[in-house]
Amino acid sequence: MHSFAKWILIIAVTFLTACSSPARPVVQATIGAIEAVNAGDIAGFERVVEPRPFIFPADHGPHQTFQTEWWYYTGNLTAENGRRFGFQLTFFRRALSPYLPARDSAWATNEVYMAHFAISDINGGRFYAFERFSRAAVGLAGASGNPFHVFLNDWSVEGSGPEGMTMRLRAAQDDVALDLVAVNSRPPVLQGNAGVSQKGSQVGNASAYYSLTRMVSSGTIRIGSVTYTVNGLTWMDREWGTSALEEGVIGWDWFALQLESGHDLMYYQLRAADGKPSPFVGGSLLLPDDTVIILGPGDVELEVTETWRSPRSGAVYPSGWYMRIPRYGIELKVTPALRDQELPTSVVYWEGAVEVSGRMRGRGYVELTGYADTK
Repeated sequence: MHSFAKWILIIAVTFLTACSSPARPVVQATIGAIEAVNAGDIAGFERVVEPRPFIFPADHGPHQTFQTEWWYYTGNLTAENGRRFGFQLTFFRRALSPYLPARDSAWATNEVYMAHFAISDINGGRFYAFERFSRAAVGLAGASGNPFHVFLNDWSVEGSGPEGMTMRLRAAQDDVALDLVAVNSRPPVLQGNAGVSQKGSQVGNASAYYSLTRMVSSGTIRIGSVTYTVNGLTWMDREWGTSALEEGVIGWDWFALQLESGHDLMYYQLRAADGKPSPFVGGSLLLPDDTVIILGPGDVELEVTETWRSPRSGAVYPSGWYMRIPRYGIELKVTPALRDQELPTSVVYWEGAVEVSGRMRGRGYVELTGYADTK
C-alpha cells in the first residue's frame, strides 16, 4: 500500500513533454501525497480487476501497460560491532501516457522514474535521505524482468538465482552508501485477494501486490569514511496498477514487522479527515510454518501512544503504537528506533525503522503519509 505515497512524478510532466534535452528535472515545490496519487489521466491504461498468476522473475520487472509501479525495500541491519542501521531504497515508475511519444529523439519517453534512498544511523542518532528523478531514456533509468534489474543512474537492484530471488541493492550519495545482498527465505505473500489489493469501492481501483517478507541480508553500509559490515533482514514490497484514492482519504499508515517468533506482519490503513481508518484497510500475517492469513477490517486494533512534531515541516506524526490482533493473541508495542525519520523530499512523509516489543519482539518499518499535508 505504502508506495502510493510517492507519486509526485506529475511534477516531471513538463520536464518530459516540453523538451528533449538531457537536463535533469528540478523540483520546484512540494505537493501532497493524495494530490500526487490522484493526478493524471488514466484513460488507455490497463487496470487490476481480478487475480492472476504471478511469474518470477518476470513480475519483478516492469508492467508498462499500467500507469504506476514501484519496487520497495526496507530493512534493519546490525554491524559486527553492534551498531544498528535502518535503510530504505525505493524505485517508482510513472507512465505519463499509455504510448511512446511520436517524436524522433533518443530522449523521447512516456515514463519517468523516481528513487528514494535513506539510512537511519540508529546508534549515531542521524537520519540521511536522498531523492532522484530521471526519464526512462538513454540508459538513465529503467527496469527489466529477466534478468531482473531496476535502476536510476547508479542506484540499482539486480536479481539473480532461481526466480530472481537473490537481489543486490546498491546506492550511494554524499557520505552515505549501501551495498547489500538480500536472499529471499520465504514464499512470496500475495496481498489482498490472491494478489489483488483493493484501494477503493470501484472495480479496477486496486493494485497487484506481493511481498517478500524476510530476505536474509548481508553487505556494507558506509557513513563518512567508515564502512560497516552488516547483517539483518530486508522486506520487499512490489506493486503496480492504475488507480486513485477516493474522496475523503487524506493519508495512510503502513507497517511491515519481522518478529523473532517467525511471524511476519504487514498492515495498512487509509485515513479519513477525522483520523479514523477508511473501510479499505488490509494486511497479512505470515505464520512460522508459512501459512498466510489475510487481514481485513476489524482484524487489527491500532492505538497511537505518542506523537512527535517535526521541527522542519511542523507535521505531527504518531510516534508509538499498540497493535493488537485479538483473534491470534498478538499484542505488540511499536516504537520508532529514531523519532526523526522524516524524509524532506518532494512529498514530505515519515518512514523509518521501528522496534517491536510485547508478547513478541522484533523489528520493522513504518510509513506515515498525509500528516505534513494537513498540519
